[in-house]
Amino acid sequence: MLGDRLKKLRTAKNLSQQELSQKLNLNRGTYAHYELNKRHPDYESLKKLSDIFNVSIDYLITGNEHSNSPEEMWKEFLDPKTQIFFKDLQDAPEEKIDELIRFWEFIKERDKKK
Repeated sequence: MLGDRLKKLRTAKNLSQQELSQKLNLNRGTYAHYELNKRHPDYESLKKLSDIFNVSIDYLITGNEHSNSPEEMWKEFLDPKTQIFFKDLQDAPEEKIDELIRFWEFIKERDKKK
């Protein structure tokens, strides 16, 4: 899960929750809830985390190291206006997330042809 990956990445960089939360401009409790899977970061926080840890947003959310979906896709998925449609995304099994990504990419390609 996302929280497990965040904790693993943070400890690999020898950062405390306090140090990382300061880099993210969050309070430590908010960040701690990310690691406990009690809260999910918004797009901006995920982007900062991916930059700090030098990993893709795909990896943070899905755990898939070999996938690199466009950041614009994640921005749309995680936008509060559209998140109601994808509220279960971050807790979904990886294969379902991969399927949803493929479906989204299909829709975008289809719309380009119109």
